[in-house]
Amino acid sequence: MATMNISLPEPLKAFVDEQVARGVYGSTSEYVRELIRRDHDRSRLRDLLLAGAESPADVDVDDSFISALRDRARQPADG
Repeated sequence: MATMNISLPEPLKAFVDEQVARGVYGSTSEYVRELIRRDHDRSRLRDLLLAGAESPADVDVDDSFISALRDRARQPADG
């Protein structure tokens, strides 16, 4: 695993240390990795939404379509 050093203002460092001390994260590295993963996921979602908005509509969006989307969203990710 690669190493990266970052500098934080004291209030931000104190906040990160507090999260670790509360047991929310096991280490400061774990906390930073989680933030980066969330940002990465948000960026990917944004790109997918923009691509979808730019693509031509090929289905009618009606009540049954929305209902089917809701059913899919409620299914477990592995199922």
